[in-house]
Order: sequence, then structure tokens, then C-alpha cells
Amino acid sequence: MDYHAAPSLGTALSMRIDHFAYQQATRVSGFGLAIQLGFGLLLLVFGRIAGDTAFSYASTAMLAGCIPWAALIVAFHQHRLERLEALETEELASGHAKPESVFTAARAEGQVAARRLRFMHTVLIPIASLIYALLLAGVAWSVWQFFVLAADPKLVDQVAFGAGWAPGWQMAICLGLALIGFIFSRFLAGMATQAAWSALRGGASVMVANAISLLAIGVGVTFGVFGESGVLQEITRALAFLYLAMAAEVGLNLLLNLYRPRRVGETPRPAFDSKILGLLAAPDSIVRSVNDAVNYQFGFDVTSTWGYQLLLRSVLSLGGLAIVVLVLLSTVVVVPPGFEALRLRGGAITGATEQSALLVKMPWPLESVATYDVARLRSVALGAEPTRPGAVNLWPIEGETSADRRPFIVQAAPLSAEVTQALQATATEETSSLADRFAVIEAEFVLRYRVKPGALEQYLTFVDDTPQRRGLSMRERAVRGIAMREASQLLAVTSFDQVLSPEGDSLVNSLRTRIQAAFDAAGAGIDVVSVEVPTLRPPPEAAAMFEERSIDLQNSAKLVDEAQRVVNTTMAALVGSVGTARRAVTAIDDLRRIEREQGADSEPADAQRAICESLLLESRAQAASVISAARATRWEKLMDARRVSQVVLGQADSYRVAPELYRQRAIMNVLGRALAQVRIKYILGVDPERIQFDIQMQQPDPGLNLADYLEKKSDKGGG
Repeated sequence: MDYHAAPSLGTALSMRIDHFAYQQATRVSGFGLAIQLGFGLLLLVFGRIAGDTAFSYASTAMLAGCIPWAALIVAFHQHRLERLEALETEELASGHAKPESVFTAARAEGQVAARRLRFMHTVLIPIASLIYALLLAGVAWSVWQFFVLAADPKLVDQVAFGAGWAPGWQMAICLGLALIGFIFSRFLAGMATQAAWSALRGGASVMVANAISLLAIGVGVTFGVFGESGVLQEITRALAFLYLAMAAEVGLNLLLNLYRPRRVGETPRPAFDSKILGLLAAPDSIVRSVNDAVNYQFGFDVTSTWGYQLLLRSVLSLGGLAIVVLVLLSTVVVVPPGFEALRLRGGAITGATEQSALLVKMPWPLESVATYDVARLRSVALGAEPTRPGAVNLWPIEGETSADRRPFIVQAAPLSAEVTQALQATATEETSSLADRFAVIEAEFVLRYRVKPGALEQYLTFVDDTPQRRGLSMRERAVRGIAMREASQLLAVTSFDQVLSPEGDSLVNSLRTRIQAAFDAAGAGIDVVSVEVPTLRPPPEAAAMFEERSIDLQNSAKLVDEAQRVVNTTMAALVGSVGTARRAVTAIDDLRRIEREQGADSEPADAQRAICESLLLESRAQAASVISAARATRWEKLMDARRVSQVVLGQADSYRVAPELYRQRAIMNVLGRALAQVRIKYILGVDPERIQFDIQMQQPDPGLNLADYLEKKSDKGGG
């Protein structure tokens, strides 16, 4: 609008119309600000009371939307003042005939409202648009940061998504406010078709954004009523992207407004006036755009042809036919393999469970079918989160803490008398008794389970499956609690050594059996497939001592094995085998006992001695060889003695007949045997008493005696 043109009488009448028009626009903008503020405050208060996170963030975005409405109120009010100022100037100028009067010259200088209006459109409204865009971007960033913190397992107690405790009131508020916002946006879009009210398109865009946010949250709350509370979280994330897109569009509009050419007197379009959201506020323009696009693609006016018109007239019939087809299709449900289905009528289960079949039911919404994947293997961690697959799990890890671990109590291993005495000397009575009874280990258990065949109804009615803020549903929390109880009770009655060094898979089997029995007793409808133990170790502070003990046990076992090997080798060499050695040792012990009790010469002792000898001889080993050699030596000596005795007895008669002759002959035989090895023999026939022997023993010189030569030489040198 040209603020410097001299208006005519018709123009003056239009100015008066513009004056009232801007006054009406100001009132409508004030009403829009009240609605926007009411929306934001209502969602904020109810979100805080009901604990609804989506309501809280949506209310922040709606309260930020009050800035465009305030800017529109100020702008339309300044338009009204400018029109009044222009009207007064025109009336003042019409009372003077000379155009070059002092009043005419001062008219241009006195248009203060017009200058303020230009200032608002060039500075105030862009600043308000920029603040609005920054606030929307801040809300989007805060939503994204909230979900990042909520995903951190260390902050689950401080940061959690709230779905609210009054879904009925939440749906009523969302749908009611969304309807009000959409109707008001349609009203604003209709007013914006007038040139004086074109800026109201920005308010319509803000109100459409409110309606979209409320409708999306209402859909999420509706899904939460049917057990799909995760949909509301995803919708809240999507709203963050919506706010970010709105902020980006406002920023782009600000940048384009700097370079967009404008005619003189044209009111600039506010940057918060979204063209995309404006289409939703005026859906009839979308239909016109679609018609124009169809005509453009075909190259002629397709929308005016009889076929297109027939399609428009038959759209209701075709829609009704489509609804009938959809209703008929809803009466047939295919249950895939591995799934089980339950027929629901009014939320109650009717009929038996169907598995891998073609199920025919009443059309929706009279009856519905819920299918469940009963073959899917589910898992839940008992205690801490299990170690990631492929990671090397060592007992002592430098820098590792036990803050994230949940220890289990087990029975203490029996201690030696020396260790017990040392502990009692340094501990109090209470700690000593506790240390003797209990110990602590760190373990990770992973329970793998599935729905028991034919027990789907028990599984569903076991406990409510509503997801909680911490990520686990009530059913998963109940399953985890029962399994944790059985694991804790089993470990509490199991020895420390039996837990750390189980025989085979006895610990896993025992735990699986106990958990399955607990689930059966609770009617959970769960089939325990396996119980895995990724980590089983003592506390990291005591891991080094356990490794030293393991090394010492291995060394002692090595020594025992070496000694046993020597024993086995020796026994095998002596008596043939270890079993024979045990029987022989037992027989010898019995022999010693009999000899102590009844004497060494008693008949039981002789009989037991014979048993011992027979055991040793039957082995055919070294002991049997020694016994056999001793027996052979005994018989040899016995036969020699018998031979000598027989010889002596055979010569007794000769001695009786001629004793002197027998004696001389015996002497001669002795001399013959004794002198047989003598080289020089002297035979003297005189009386020995008359003979005196003078014998000098000399050693003959071999001719080359170095010892005598050296001795003589040394004697000469010394002399």
C-alpha cells in the first residue's frame, strides 16, 4: 500500500473500510493468542499432573506459537493506526485549495504511524519470526536430547518417558483441541483471502501445527490403550522433526524475504507464514492444485470430461464397495506357521487357540484376531547385562569395577584348620561366622524361553504386558523376577567350589529344572529352552588369590600324579598291576595281623602266608621271579648238602676198616687239590723236625724300571 499517494473520495471510503477491517483482524488475532495460550497452558498443566512427556513438549511448542500471534496483534493494530492517520491527513488536505500550503508540506513529515508500520514489517516481524524459529529448534533439540539420555542405562531412574495415567482424558483433550484448532485455522484461512487480512495465513499455519501435534499425540495415546505404548514415543520423536522442519521453513522464508522484490504498497508476507501448513488449513486449494496438475499432465482439461465427472459421481459407490470388500476380508485371517491366534470379541477371548490355520471369524469390529509368534525365542538377562559375544572374559581386569555387577551369595567352601584358626584370630565373632557360612560370586545368567505349545492363553493372562518406563514390560519383569529368585536360592545352597567348578552342566541343568518348575507352578505358560552362563567368577578383588590357589592345586595334583605314576610303574614291575598290588598289600596286612594275634608259626599264619605267596607268584612279575629264584637256590643248597651227606655216609665203611689208610688218603686228596695250582713243588722225605727253611723272596728285574731309575737319580742329586 502506498502511504504517500493522495487518495480520492472513493479511496477514502475504502480507507474507512480498511480501518474497521484491521480492527476486526486485531480482535481475531487477540482471540487466536488466547486460544494458543490456552492450548499451551492446558497441555502443560495436564502433562505435569498426569506425567505425560509428549504433552509437556507439545505445550512448550504451543507456548512458543504465542510469539507470531503477538506480532500479528501489534502489526494489525499499527495498520489500524496508519489508516486513521492517513484518513486524518486526507481530510486535512481536502480543506485547502492550494496544494502547496503549509499543511500539504507538513503532511509527509507527520506520517509517524506509517513509518512505524514500515519498521514493524522490516524489523519487528522478522525478529519475532527468528525468535519463533529458534524456540521451535530448541524444543526439537530438547526432545532429541531427552531420548538420548533415556537410552542411557545409567540414567533410567532419572530420565524416563511418561505415557500418562489418564488415557481417556488425554484422548479427549487431544481430539477436542485438535478439532477446535483445525476449525479456527479454516476460519483464518477464509479471512486471509481478503488482501487486508492476508497476514492471518501465518496464524492459520500456527493453528494447523497445533492441530497436527494434538492429533498425533491422540493417536499415540489410543495405541497405548491397546497395549502399544511405544507408538507414543515414536510420535514424540516425529514431532521433534516436525518442529525442526517448521523452524527451517521459517528461517528459509526470512532469507528469501531479504531478496524477494515487492511492489510499492505491498504488505510483506510474515516469515512464520508456512505455505505447506497453509495448504492443510485450506484443503480446497489442494483439490484445485490436483486438478490443475492432472490437466497439465494430459495437456487438456481432463476434469471437465464425462469420465472424470462420472468418477466423481461414483466415488461414494466405489468407496462403499471398497468398505464392503474390506469388511469381508476382515472375516478371514491366515495364521502363519509358528504363530498362534486367539479370537477376541469385545476384548474377551472366545474359542480355542488356533495354530497354522485359516481362521474364519465375524467381521471387524465385532470380532478381532490377535496373533502371537510362539516359536520366537525370547531372552532375558538375570542380574547384570551379559558380556557381549566374542569378548574375552577374564577374572581380574585392570581398572574394572563391580558397580555394574550383581553378586550372588553361595555357601562358603570348607577351609583347613590352619586357615580357620588364622581367620578367627583376626576377625570378630560375627564376621567369622558369616565368612564360614557364605561367600560371594559374580555371575551372568541369560534365560532363553518361549511360549509353551498350547499354553498361549496362560502366557497372556499370566501378567499384564504393559511396557514400563524402564523398557521391560510387566511380563518380562515377572519372568526375570521368578528366574532370579530360583537362581539365588539354588546358589545359596550350593558350595562355592561346586559353583565355580561344576561337574559337567549340572549347575545349568539344575537351574533350568528349578526355573521351569517355578513357571509351571505360577501358570506362566513358558517353556524354558536353556540357561546360559556367560560369566562365572569370584569378585575381581579376590580373583588373583583364586588364580594362585588354582596354580597351587595344579602343582599338587602334578606331584600326586607323578607319585602315582611311580607307584603304578613300581607295582607293575613288582607284581604286574596296581590291582594285584592292592590285593597283595591287603593279604600282607592280614598276615601281619594274624602273626601279632596268633603267632608266626600258627596254622592261620601259614595259610595266609601261602595265600600271599600265591598272589605274588600268579602275577609273574619281579616279585614272582625273586621268589622263584629263592626257591631254586634253596633246592640247590639242599641237594648239595644231601650229596655231601651221602658221600660221607658212603665212606664210613672204609674208615672203619682202615682208619689210618683212610686218613692218609684223605690228606693226600686235600694236598692234591691244594697244590694243584702251585708251580714249584718240593717233596722232602726226611723228618720235618730236622729241616730248617731259609727262604729269600726276590723279585726279578724286568729290565726297564723307570721308578728305580728316577729314585737312584734323585739320590745322586741329593748327595
